[in-house]
Amino acid sequence: IARALAGAGSDVVLNGFGKPEEIEAALDGVAKDYGVRVDYSPADMSKPDSIAEMIETILRKFGRLDVLVNNAGIQHVAPLQDFPPAKWDAILAINLSSAFHTTRLALPSMIANRWGRIINIASAHGLVGSAYKSAYVAAKHGILGLTKVTALEVAEQGITCNAICPGYVYTPLVEAQIEGQAKSHGIPREQVIRDVLLAQQPNKRFATVEELGALSVFLASDAAASTHSPSSASRLLPMQTRSTPAASARRAASSVEQNARSPCIWRSSVISSASGSARRSAPIAAAEIETGQVGSHCFTV
Repeated sequence: IARALAGAGSDVVLNGFGKPEEIEAALDGVAKDYGVRVDYSPADMSKPDSIAEMIETILRKFGRLDVLVNNAGIQHVAPLQDFPPAKWDAILAINLSSAFHTTRLALPSMIANRWGRIINIASAHGLVGSAYKSAYVAAKHGILGLTKVTALEVAEQGITCNAICPGYVYTPLVEAQIEGQAKSHGIPREQVIRDVLLAQQPNKRFATVEELGALSVFLASDAAASTHSPSSASRLLPMQTRSTPAASARRAASSVEQNARSPCIWRSSVISSASGSARRSAPIAAAEIETGQVGSHCFTV
């Protein structure tokens, strides 16, 4: 997503945890490939004060914040009665509350400029439920509710708020799940992909980070100024539907914890800002580095 926004002319600020050398390589890659300004914030998305410091720093350095992409997230799977309360609190803090804090802090600048784009990366689990994922599903449903409320409140101020609800997206984190499931159950990786991960995905393929990036660029553009129609839900590809108990149990057995706050651009938050002239031709992104009511679309890829 960050690379796609940079390709459209955005200066970007990345946020996420990772090895210093990997973060540096990610920053250098975006800067060299697209010739934009790139910055990094190590803010902890579970801590409101750290989030506030990140947004304040961005506004001080760049002067404005036009596009906010909320994509931070972690995962843990366990039966509800065994779900660790600490994991519940952490998932709600990072997957849901962080988006509230970034949004409330970014809005004053957007309102002052009468232009802004907020893109929340939700999930198919914002639309349906899966066993053993109580915290994740609750957080993603909450993201869609936050998206609707935000869109309603800013609909007349040149600001849009939309959510993207992907099924499985092929990333290094998903690749690790494939290998883990194959080893755990003694089955070929191709069988894991088709019969476990994509069992409920009608087109039997992963979405790609490039697809999400392209959709994010559209939502950040002037062309998406009216992408907030009442009671609308656009699906680019068939969404992942409710998991079967057997498939969920197989996934739960591995208890693989995913951490989306890696330095990988496509899993991080992106924050960017733009000058007034640049904003109109290619809205510069200012954001953070995982609906159908007025002001919100649900896109499923």
